[in-house]
Amino acid sequence: MEKSAKICIIGAGPAGLSAGMYLEQKGYENYTILEKQNRVGGKCYSPHVTFGGKRRTYEMGAIMGAITYHAVSEMEEFGGYYHKGPDFKKGEPNMRREYRSVTGEKIDPFNPKVDGSLKKTLSLLKLKNQFKKLQKLMQTKYAGYDCYGHLGVSEGKYNGISKIVKNAEGTNEKEAFPNYLEGENPNLKDLALPFKEFCELNGVPEVQRIWIAPFTSFGYGYFDEIPAAYVLKYLDMTTAAEFVGMRLWTWQDGTQEIYESVNRKLKHPAVLQTEVVRVERPDGKVNVTVKDKDGIESTETFDKLIITTPLDHFKDYSDASADEKELFSKIIHEKYVDFIARFEEDKGPVISGYIFENMEPERLGHAMVYYHRWEDFGNNCPCTVYALRNHTGDPDVPYDKTMELMKDDIEKALKFPIKEVLYAQESYYCPHVSSKDYRDGWYQKLENIQGVNNTYYAGEILSFGDMEDTCAASKDIIGRFF
Repeated sequence: MEKSAKICIIGAGPAGLSAGMYLEQKGYENYTILEKQNRVGGKCYSPHVTFGGKRRTYEMGAIMGAITYHAVSEMEEFGGYYHKGPDFKKGEPNMRREYRSVTGEKIDPFNPKVDGSLKKTLSLLKLKNQFKKLQKLMQTKYAGYDCYGHLGVSEGKYNGISKIVKNAEGTNEKEAFPNYLEGENPNLKDLALPFKEFCELNGVPEVQRIWIAPFTSFGYGYFDEIPAAYVLKYLDMTTAAEFVGMRLWTWQDGTQEIYESVNRKLKHPAVLQTEVVRVERPDGKVNVTVKDKDGIESTETFDKLIITTPLDHFKDYSDASADEKELFSKIIHEKYVDFIARFEEDKGPVISGYIFENMEPERLGHAMVYYHRWEDFGNNCPCTVYALRNHTGDPDVPYDKTMELMKDDIEKALKFPIKEVLYAQESYYCPHVSSKDYRDGWYQKLENIQGVNNTYYAGEILSFGDMEDTCAASKDIIGRFF
């Protein structure tokens, strides 16, 4: 492809900005990034709140990272903005946590010294043994799982950029990021199963107790519906161990600032408040019609198009082909609700909290986690509260009802009286396909149309909905096709 190719990128979230960065690094400088909103970062949204005379960020999207966040590290390096942790200092946002029951009692399900009954001790021993068993299985039976993306998995193959940390025990440099891994392993077909079934198949059902907090509570769905591939590519064994060990990253000025910093360094920063209203692809060209903040429409012609926004929305504003319509109609997403609450003086939480019982489908719409970001604010720190309101096979809980349930959980069960809600939103979250469509080769079908009509597909669906996998998917697409 000619380096002078004129390229349009739709979306200035992590996927779109990383696509711009990786294009620049390969010598492509004739690109335009279009963004509907008045800011960059997509679901990495970190609004500022002034409290006690201090103006600080609060997260309403991505929160944390870990040593396995390779692509995010490349974004940090490009933008010159870096994470804090895992050894947090005073005044830095951290990831301290506790656990609560649905009736508000403090519990400690993973500490054998608390309520150290024989039953609990044996349960934790069982959990520990099953975690070790799964570690071994992923290294042997499911070798090759730990690369970004889903190419070949439904056919018992793997092909993608390695997620393995350089100098990790038992690996060599050629197996680590950013090298590609490629091979065959028929057992990988099991990853199409819902994670619950995958765990039962392998005799490790207890490990769901570890994965559920960083997965379901952060909006990625329930284990009886989400294919194991999504769970284990996001929370691979290394990342899961980092979460358990609290070796996590946060960002002082919020995750949004990662992408603001990148955008400032790009030769062509994103064009904001510019909505793409029509895409037409005649005669080997791509015509993109946009509407600016004043409602004025204009059309520009490009050579190539990279879509990083939800693919299931593409058909609504484009000349989508029959193949595109069929594939994209199979995409499912989570409906994730969160709000930032300010509490009555001296009556809020002093630490983040997980409510495990609310992470089951039977408690759909209830608060699953609240994030207390600033330890030095004590029980006066505003907190972000999160819930899911949809589950396959069940009616959606209406948004207003979800907000009501969440507030009741915080105020009535946990006894943290809310003074006001500062921000509230519902997010399109974790786009994925069903186990059946995954097994039937959805990702291979998508790969087969990459580049057709001069169009390339990136974004969350390519790998997973967290910012790391999203950026890595852009790295892969730019690396292979440009």
